[in-house]
Amino acid sequence: MIKFLLVFLGGGAGSLLRYGLALWLGPVQGRFPWATLAANALACFILGWVGALALQYRLSEEQRLLLATGLCGGFSTFSTFTAESWRLYEQGNLAFLLLNVFMNLAVCMLCLLLGTKMPNLL
Repeated sequence: MIKFLLVFLGGGAGSLLRYGLALWLGPVQGRFPWATLAANALACFILGWVGALALQYRLSEEQRLLLATGLCGGFSTFSTFTAESWRLYEQGNLAFLLLNVFMNLAVCMLCLLLGTKMPNLL
């Protein structure tokens, strides 16, 4: 039961972080969904870091559930990314649609890779 509670707490914290990031980046949002890209990129960075720590046996299963499954799961958002991409398509903004898809994939992959290098830097 404790494992479910850890995922629940991490997910709630991640959702609050995502909401706070959306409020913080709201003034610069404009026509491109910067807040979702930032949330997904940061979540991928954290997930890479947590995954690397877990592989080095420096994290318990409980810590991994709290941070990777809970926090990163609540912080990142594929559904919002998809909905915002669809909105760009419906608005006929093909350039921003393609930029959004490319940036989310490229930036998030880079952030995941950077995150996996973090345990070696500390």
